[in-house]
Amino acid sequence: MSGHDHGDDGVSRRKVLECMTWAGTGVLWTITGGVPRSLGIIDSAQAATAAASGMTFLQISDSHVGFDKPANPNALGTLEEAINKITAMPAKPSFMIHTGDITHLSKAAEFDNADRIISQSKLDVHYVPGEHDFLDEEVKFYRERYGRGTKGQGWYSFDAGGVHFIGLVNVIDLKAGGLGNLGAEQLAWLEDDLRGKSKSTPIVLFAHIPLWTVYPEWGWGTEDGARALEQVKGFGSVTVLNGHIHQVMQKVEGNVTFHTARSTAFPQPAPGAAPSPGPMKVEDAKLRAMLGVASINFKQNEQRLAIIDTPLQG
Repeated sequence: MSGHDHGDDGVSRRKVLECMTWAGTGVLWTITGGVPRSLGIIDSAQAATAAASGMTFLQISDSHVGFDKPANPNALGTLEEAINKITAMPAKPSFMIHTGDITHLSKAAEFDNADRIISQSKLDVHYVPGEHDFLDEEVKFYRERYGRGTKGQGWYSFDAGGVHFIGLVNVIDLKAGGLGNLGAEQLAWLEDDLRGKSKSTPIVLFAHIPLWTVYPEWGWGTEDGARALEQVKGFGSVTVLNGHIHQVMQKVEGNVTFHTARSTAFPQPAPGAAPSPGPMKVEDAKLRAMLGVASINFKQNEQRLAIIDTPLQG
């Protein structure tokens, strides 16, 4: 990632901006000149009003519909709570991104239930798969619903509000330890997709497993993620959105802001805080403070991004 550094313009400080986690009703982050600043904890109404000042979209992740273990016996119910929170926003977002693990076991009924609940948002939804969405033998359930019009194993791009969005798939042929993998075909497509794009175009990459190395011992990273990031290092504003680790973490290196989202189903432990990753049982009263959604706001012609993480309860 050192290839993203530019001179002495505060890069050393940005390198020290380690993974950060927080709770509360919502934390508004703004990014100006590549440096994030927290505007503090705000309530959901204030967050929605702030986000409505530009093009706003939502990120939701790791719904794990079908999960019913002690960490959350009703993952479908907490997904519905998240969607209800979205529909109650004063300003309607432009669309929603789901960064994978829609289901827990890739069963047709799980996809059906997820679609039934998520459709209540009445938003266009752009999906990328998690490894839990690719468990059926022919991987047909995900592809039949969300793969039409995509390339290769499901990657694609689109433009909205002056921003170029790129959905990547890094859950095929997971490597030892669970590290994600993009593969040569997808990386070649990405290079072609970016060719001719103005370097002033804001870029959003979204995938399930983090493209940056969060904690390789648990497979929390993408083996060839650096090759994708190398292709966007010349752009002035790059945002990378992921799920998979079920907690909010943010990091800035050079022109790239990395952000992982909470799950709507169950939390996972902080890196290294447990013998292994997996569903983490917490007190029932604390569960909804560790689940939630994120809204992201772009103002056209400004290198400014605001991310508001809102738990289901806080």
